[in-house]
Amino acid sequence: MLRRTRRVFLIVLGSVCGLAAVLALALTFTLRGSLPRLDGERVLPGVQAPVTVTRDSLGIPHIQAANRLDATRTLGYVHAQDRFFQMDLQRRGAAGELAALLGTALVSTDRQVRIHRFRDVARRVVSSMPARHLDLLDAYTAGVNAGLADLPVRPFEYLALRRQPEPWLMEDTILTICAMFLDLDYSTATTEKMNAMVADILPGPLADYLLTPAAHWDAPVQDGPPYPVAIPDASEVDLRAWTTDSPATTTEGEPIPTADTAGSNSWAVAGSLTAHGGALLANDMHLSLGLPNIWYRARVSWPDSDGTRSLVGTTLPGNPGLVTGSNGDVAWGLTVAYADALDLVRLEMDPADSTRYRTPDGWQTINRLPEVITVAGADPDTLWVRQTRWGPVWSQDAGGAPLVLRWSAHDIEAVNLGSLDIETTHNVDEAVLAAAGAGIPTLNFVCADRAGNIAWTITGRLPKRHGWDGRLPVSWADGSCGWTGYRDPGGVPKILRPAEGLLWTANNRVAGGEDLRMIGDGGFGLGARAQQIRDGLRAMDRPAEADMLALQLDDRALFLNEWRLFALAAVADDTTASRREFARLLREDWDGHASVASAGYRLVRAFSYQLIDKVYRGLTGPVWSSHDEFEGKWLSSRHAITWELVHIRPPHLLPPVFFTSWDELILAAVDGAMDLATADGRAAADWTWGRRNIVDISHPFLNFMPQLRRWLAAPAQALPGDGHMPRVQHQRHGASQRMVVSPGREKQGIFHMPGGQSGHPLSPYFLAGHEDWVSGRASGLLPGTAVHRLVLVPDGN
Repeated sequence: MLRRTRRVFLIVLGSVCGLAAVLALALTFTLRGSLPRLDGERVLPGVQAPVTVTRDSLGIPHIQAANRLDATRTLGYVHAQDRFFQMDLQRRGAAGELAALLGTALVSTDRQVRIHRFRDVARRVVSSMPARHLDLLDAYTAGVNAGLADLPVRPFEYLALRRQPEPWLMEDTILTICAMFLDLDYSTATTEKMNAMVADILPGPLADYLLTPAAHWDAPVQDGPPYPVAIPDASEVDLRAWTTDSPATTTEGEPIPTADTAGSNSWAVAGSLTAHGGALLANDMHLSLGLPNIWYRARVSWPDSDGTRSLVGTTLPGNPGLVTGSNGDVAWGLTVAYADALDLVRLEMDPADSTRYRTPDGWQTINRLPEVITVAGADPDTLWVRQTRWGPVWSQDAGGAPLVLRWSAHDIEAVNLGSLDIETTHNVDEAVLAAAGAGIPTLNFVCADRAGNIAWTITGRLPKRHGWDGRLPVSWADGSCGWTGYRDPGGVPKILRPAEGLLWTANNRVAGGEDLRMIGDGGFGLGARAQQIRDGLRAMDRPAEADMLALQLDDRALFLNEWRLFALAAVADDTTASRREFARLLREDWDGHASVASAGYRLVRAFSYQLIDKVYRGLTGPVWSSHDEFEGKWLSSRHAITWELVHIRPPHLLPPVFFTSWDELILAAVDGAMDLATADGRAAADWTWGRRNIVDISHPFLNFMPQLRRWLAAPAQALPGDGHMPRVQHQRHGASQRMVVSPGREKQGIFHMPGGQSGHPLSPYFLAGHEDWVSGRASGLLPGTAVHRLVLVPDGN
């Protein structure tokens, strides 16, 4: 009986295992059916001549076409084959249509975005587009849909969601530009709102002091009038008279404030200074990290009147243009400029009618526009957008007055495909003019040309303000303040062929004087990173490509070393055991870098943030007490102002509710850092930076399929780097690519990025090249030897 039972059990087990194996094979076969086509010959309707797409060992395509339209159509094809789900999320995220795909959890996200009505903006942009751009957009869109249709099985994400992908529309490409506005420009609105809270509640001299960018660590390329505002004296502000009970310590533990993570690096060296006589451009854009990476590498070639035009660099799936890279004559890179291309307008409401607001032309009624949000598996949700002549009602001020968002991203004059014109420029003069007219967010544009010249300007459209500087919300009701269109591309700030032969940007203030007034202050980043880049460039003798990469990977903690020396002086004579251990680790466990093995680095970092938090909570106590939503992290001057105050130690700016002396405050920051380091009985020496800075990059599906980590994530790794140094690195934020190139010398160019080319976990290119990014290896910019060859031919009709 037992034998028979065992035999039956084995037969059943074998059948179950066999069935499981068959199902696993069927699932694998189905999933592999959504992998892109790499070899053979396929029909691509619309191409005028055969197009060759070769791929190297990393899956990087080289598209060789007979003309630009065919090349653009083919780029759309390969984007869709490799990255369609990413493209879909981009367009849906900008349009506020994620819930239609992903369900009720995304309704609130869609509601926040729908007030911009970007789908309507995108349609109007397409309808007014010049023919040279419209033809390229039409070809790209057709290529995307052909690439999607040519997958034997729809992308795996749609199989998991049990949804069908929707065709790509021309307006969807514009939505990818709107998505970049949201990522790179939109934070200025929050900065302005936080600034307004400070200005509305604190005494004027103190508000001016806190809201004016401080000079310490400032590293502009172009000198201008100094920023600093004098410290308010005791007759103007005296915190000793305040009774606010706002918290004096952070609840964030070890914060990485938003303003300390966003950004990028870019610099250029004129040919007169380099080893080979060619200008050098370096660029690494710091963004949120995920799989697949936001960028898609490509080389695209076609013959034109000048010979063969060959573009190489980064593309954005969903968009037909080269974002950064080289065309052989000009190379260019981008960083967030924190220019000010938006404003908050205070509405003056009619006391007798809450639907009317005052304008220079009299009272007008706020329009209520319905935005219907489709929700997968649920009923639609309707958002009523309150629209004014200046833009949508976005929030309200401290007094309850509506705040309207006036933003260039809402205007068809400021959103376009003008960045495509950069691709065919021949020198920095042409490139700067094309960049200034590009309808993209306001970014630092750094470029170099084959003749050895370098230049800088601002992309996007800069508004022409009148009546105020744009830093704080004001009323536009009487016409004394407002916008009068946008600055002409030929009249925006630019630096051509700087005498020093160097340019650098790291989200800091670049320009001064009248140029700075035109750019505005959207919350410039601290200049410490820019300062380290500038000084690194100045120290180089005849640099080449490898030297540029070395600077991109520079993780020296020059900024925090200043705080380290300050902290050591503060505890020099202290005999408290924990403070002595603090000092020992700062001396002995410090190698001058943001090293993964260093506890000293992490302690100094925690000390500096504890100190900044205590000083700023004291200075802005009444604001915290009045506004639950206030966040001091948006005040970009906090590092430099704290540095100034703890050195000068004015007694009238010490928050007496919490501390009786500046020494007490500083030692409290030391104690706070040690409390974090020794939590749960841990030895402070074990509290290394590597235990915190573990980089974890994954596909968005991992959030609800954690059991699939093996397939949906890169290996989690502790990496060096931090915010205020060239090698910016956080857990899910850092360099989205590193590029070094000299125009005309692309074979010597360097490029690597996190993740791989493909968005498909079963593709050999899902993580191909990722380790080069992790280790900082100097992998090539151009695709390598071809290992796949696909020919796309006309349909013959």
